[in-house]
Amino acid sequence: MPVIYLALGSNVGDSNTYINESIQLLKNRLTDTKEAPRYTSKAVGYTDQADFINTAIRANTNLSPKELLDFVKSVEEKVGRIKRFRWGPREIDVDIIFYDDQIINETGLHIPHARFSERDFVLKPLRDLAPNFVDPRSKQTVKALLDKLPPSELSIYRAMA
Repeated sequence: MPVIYLALGSNVGDSNTYINESIQLLKNRLTDTKEAPRYTSKAVGYTDQADFINTAIRANTNLSPKELLDFVKSVEEKVGRIKRFRWGPREIDVDIIFYDDQIINETGLHIPHARFSERDFVLKPLRDLAPNFVDPRSKQTVKALLDKLPPSELSIYRAMA
């Protein structure tokens, strides 16, 4: 059964509740889920917005990559995500970071996620779950990718209890 890694983030309303609800819904189609610690980070891209709470989960699934994409988008919709603008505020954002060691580049589906290796708010929770997981594109471990980020690119400022 494929192992997947998903990144979750929220910065609208009660972010922890949105993340909790998303994880519960994800568990309807995923097995053996494990959640990373949560972190608070500054917004990236469009910075004039509230800080984010971020985490990641590791899970197994019988869904194909396309089915998984459709499923996570349905979870976002059920939890109440409102589409605003690119990099804008989000009730919940669920991104597929890895699907086993597959590389997929299709319209609307890019695995590994296109910019995950540039974002500490994705890499740090992933490192907590699987520091030695090798990114199939760069052939580097999650830990190595996080360690090489320059200080100017770091957005996490607090680990949550």
